[in-house]
Amino acid sequence: MRGFKGERVLMRIHIGERDRYNGNPLYQEIVELLRKRHYAGATVFRGITGFGASSRVHRQSFFGLSLDLPIVIDCVETEEKIKAVLPALDEMLSGGMITLERAKVIM
Repeated sequence: MRGFKGERVLMRIHIGERDRYNGNPLYQEIVELLRKRHYAGATVFRGITGFGASSRVHRQSFFGLSLDLPIVIDCVETEEKIKAVLPALDEMLSGGMITLERAKVIM
């Protein structure tokens, strides 16, 4: 990753744990898409609580059971590669949100 330093774009994808694509968890399908396209990497985070446009709070129950917890997928890449994957992601997401911000990669 020597040549990866410099100005990049952080793409952050917000979805729900129960979201599916092709019968599989959506977060797994997104990570696989990014891997197949040779993106630098992606990390999936599972939230402990959160809410979205519906204002319905999603949280873990007392017994540790999931109630559609929030999932965030981070990917840092060149602006060109991020723009190139957005149409495919738009097809995969039925809800959720994608945010983009500039990032300076130093290591």
